[in-house]
Amino acid sequence: MRLAQTVTVGIQDPVRLNNTSEPQPDISLLQRRPDFYRTQQPQPENVFLLIEASDTTIKYDREVKVPLYAENNIVEVWLVNLTEECLEVYRQPTGNSYEIVQTFQRGETVTIQALPDATFTVDEILGD
Repeated sequence: MRLAQTVTVGIQDPVRLNNTSEPQPDISLLQRRPDFYRTQQPQPENVFLLIEASDTTIKYDREVKVPLYAENNIVEVWLVNLTEECLEVYRQPTGNSYEIVQTFQRGETVTIQALPDATFTVDEILGD
C-alpha cells in the first residue's frame, strides 16, 4: 500500500483537539484533503493515527498525552518507546483511556487499524 496516496502526513504539526488543546504529535497520519490542511487544522475525526516518539518524555506521554488523545476520540496512538525499544499501541478510546493497549517488540509486525493494508515491522519503526 502506498500511504502517500491515501494519507496526509504531518510532522510535529498541531492537531486541534478542542478549544483549548492543540498538541503537536511527532507524526500524524490524516485523511487526505485537497488543501493539505492549509485552511484548517486537522480535527480528531481527520486522524487515522498519531505517533509520539518517546525517551525522556515517556511518562508525560503516557500519563498526559495519551489520556488527552483518548478524551478527544483519537482512534489510535502509537508511542515509540525508544528507551525500552518497543512500540506501545493504544486503540478504541473510551473516556480518558484506551480499551486496547498492546506492546510490540522487535521482530513483530503492527498494522494501522484504519488502514489494514499498512503493515510495518517494529524494527522499521525503531530503526537499526
